[in-house]
Amino acid sequence: MPGRDWFGTLAEWSLLGSDAVSELRERGFAILPDAVPSGEMEQLTAAYDAAVASATGDDVSIGSTSTRVTDFVNRGAEFDRLYVLPPLLEACCRVIARPFKLSTLHARTLPPGAAYQAWHVDVGRHAAECPLVGFILMVDDFRPDNGATRFVPGSHRWPRAPRDSMTDVVAEHDRQVLACGSAGSLLVFDGSTWHGHTANVSSEPRRSLQGAFIPRDGYAATDFAARMQPETRKRLGPLARYVLALG
Repeated sequence: MPGRDWFGTLAEWSLLGSDAVSELRERGFAILPDAVPSGEMEQLTAAYDAAVASATGDDVSIGSTSTRVTDFVNRGAEFDRLYVLPPLLEACCRVIARPFKLSTLHARTLPPGAAYQAWHVDVGRHAAECPLVGFILMVDDFRPDNGATRFVPGSHRWPRAPRDSMTDVVAEHDRQVLACGSAGSLLVFDGSTWHGHTANVSSEPRRSLQGAFIPRDGYAATDFAARMQPETRKRLGPLARYVLALG
């Protein structure tokens, strides 16, 4: 709907749940079980594997601890609902507290043997992209043995980033908590919270879909308007167009 105050509409929603609201505010992260029902995960997982296998060129980044494939806005209708999930958008209203947009949506796979990721934050406190809301959909169960993400509760309020506070940014923190959950769970977090995935010592890869929302006047990591495919645009409703900042 042209001219609609989408942020005002979203800010009136109350679907996140009081426990999740409290955890997001106090700890800097919350886990939302069954964000994608278990009965839908088989189709989503198959679509994930097909999309990752068909990605080419600069869309694929193989790092020291994981493989990332960008732009899951344009990789199939199975992923359309992920960036407009009502509890996720409500979290954006609460953390960002002003009009926002999607900055990234990508796949990330940790292979067996992947090492610990360094502690980090996703955005600097004085950047135009702050506050940032990150989210991770667990395509596989997140377990202590397969690289579950670790957080330091309350660190989103700390003035310094890990690299400015620790001599070893990979070492365990005495306050760290593992964000474990079953496939289909959604991990939502304030991007200023210290976090990083743990080591995958299992024999299987650990898959996830990850993204971030930023203030609407910030610089998105993915230019969704430039990358928009005609078949994707035809599927988009007014809310999705707002979230993608397509006008």
